[in-house]
Amino acid sequence: MYFRPAIFCLCLAHALIRPGQAQQLDVDPRLFTVIAAINAAGYDTELDSPNNHPLRQLTRDYVAKKNPAVLPELRRFFADHRQKNPAQELSQYISFALSTRQAPEFEYRFNENELPPDVVQLAGFERLLTRFHREADMETFYKQQEAVFEAALQRYQEPASRMMNDVNGYMRNPGISTLGRTFRVYVDLLGSPNQIHYRNYQDDFYVVLTPSADPQVDYLRNAYFKFMIDPLTLKYAEDLNQKRGLIDYAQASPALDDHYKNDFILLAGASLSKAIEARLARASERAGLVEAALKEGYILTPAFADLLPEYEKQEQSLRLYFPELIQGINLRKEAKRLESVDFVKTKPVRKARVVEGAASAPPPLTGLAKTIDDADVLIEKRELAPARELLLGALKQTDEKKWHGRAYFGLARIATLQKDPETGFKLFETTLETSPEGSIQAWAHYYLGRLSELSNSPDEAVRHFDSALAIPAISPKTRSLVEQALASAKKKRQ
Repeated sequence: MYFRPAIFCLCLAHALIRPGQAQQLDVDPRLFTVIAAINAAGYDTELDSPNNHPLRQLTRDYVAKKNPAVLPELRRFFADHRQKNPAQELSQYISFALSTRQAPEFEYRFNENELPPDVVQLAGFERLLTRFHREADMETFYKQQEAVFEAALQRYQEPASRMMNDVNGYMRNPGISTLGRTFRVYVDLLGSPNQIHYRNYQDDFYVVLTPSADPQVDYLRNAYFKFMIDPLTLKYAEDLNQKRGLIDYAQASPALDDHYKNDFILLAGASLSKAIEARLARASERAGLVEAALKEGYILTPAFADLLPEYEKQEQSLRLYFPELIQGINLRKEAKRLESVDFVKTKPVRKARVVEGAASAPPPLTGLAKTIDDADVLIEKRELAPARELLLGALKQTDEKKWHGRAYFGLARIATLQKDPETGFKLFETTLETSPEGSIQAWAHYYLGRLSELSNSPDEAVRHFDSALAIPAISPKTRSLVEQALASAKKKRQ
């Protein structure tokens, strides 16, 4: 199961909360056609899962019967752009759909230099998709599914509406004042089940949900918190950075994602989200939720949780009151609290419920793939010495650059975690010399950029961040992280 770090243009118009507001729950015809096309072209991920929506197989059967002439070319294109990670495979086509205008032209709605990197690598797909839409008569088939779409949206209408109203009410945002930004939720019935994809393009924040046994409202709430809180933390980044010294305590959390450990503004926003989530829960559950967030590494959650009751007593919106929350964080008090935290070893994972049966497990890793994967797991657990031994052993077992790149990258991470930035810098550079896969290249440049910042070399940092963004295989999640680091580095350089 994969949970991922996403306007209805025909006759239907399903608005979430009220028509014309910043939040919308919908089905998107561009997304429908794109995912229908890849299903016809060989996208078979979790095809046997009982959590699939029946429309997925119905659409595949419909296209097979139509047998559009473009299908052989479509299959070749899909085969040439396969990804190792099934969620990433779907992700790139979601990015493509959200970057285009309405069917049947599927023209890009951004300038070429503004296209997301994972869309750039799908160049030429738009022409095949235009032919597919016409030859398979997807517009007629799409219109015939109105009742199916209505039922799917109805599952989310009430819980999503209630969730957003709760968040808006707590933040005292009755006019849905989002400064021209929009939050759109698209329900995709043709993708493999139990996925959630986030995208932030210009002023539009997208969430794409695939079929699941239960509505994925918890993940939707997380996305909505991010949509509402990120602008606050960015606006008051200078004030927040006065508390930045606390980020050192987060480094000890094995369960916390690296991008939070490296970006205090992101960590503060996520911590505030967790604190508000606790305040919205039953009184008997609040302390447990705050404690769980703290032990996972969201170190500011207890501070915000202590300060929010004062916010609740006054009349200002959170947008206006936020500077007082920041000012209320007592560094000495929080440092004392954080000194004794017993962080959890692994990140809690919520497993998706299945309707019946169970999805087949992926084949076990073997050889060097298993050795390096085992080392990665040990690094995440901060068991650095045995991880280092595994990676050094992998370097001796092969001359293949692919494995050398992954091994050197792991060794570089170990060096940085051991507070040896000079060795880490050299090893990240060595990683790049092996011409590793695109995702590793992007991360290596990102870390080199952060290390350059630490050594007071902002120009070098900007160069590495730019290099990371120029890599076509960079994931949307990594891209977002690098873009934020680049903006920060440019500001420091000025």
